[in-house]
Amino acid sequence: MHTLKNQFAVAPDGFIEHVSDSVPGEANHDLNLLRQTNLLSQLSDKEAAMLDKGYDGIQNDYPDKRIYLPFKARRNKPLTEEPKAYNRFLSSYRIIVEYTLAQVNRFEVLRQVYRHDRENHTQIVRIVSGLVNRRIQSVPLKSYSAT
Repeated sequence: MHTLKNQFAVAPDGFIEHVSDSVPGEANHDLNLLRQTNLLSQLSDKEAAMLDKGYDGIQNDYPDKRIYLPFKARRNKPLTEEPKAYNRFLSSYRIIVEYTLAQVNRFEVLRQVYRHDRENHTQIVRIVSGLVNRRIQSVPLKSYSAT
């Protein structure tokens, strides 16, 4: 009943680049929310997106974009060692997103049940995201070498 969902776009350095409007969480799947926001169409040719398993199938909507998704095991078809190794490699880069979202979730206003006006939730999430960006600016999360 109280679930609200936002979609975040996080840069490789952990900065939050985009926060979607808040939508009811029980009625919106991550993949549908990504399609509604059309966020991937804003990627330049030099940019790529790393997504989690919840976005399986998005490659069909954006065949010209570089999208990195982990392999997903299917019923009666477990992953072999090669896809598992790829998933581990991908997760070693995607972990920065999880670190950033953990910083967002440290704020009590987003961790507790939200009982205020739904219209204000988007603004609160964006303010918290700005605070997280300020913190990451002063205390970087992790850096990667360009390879």
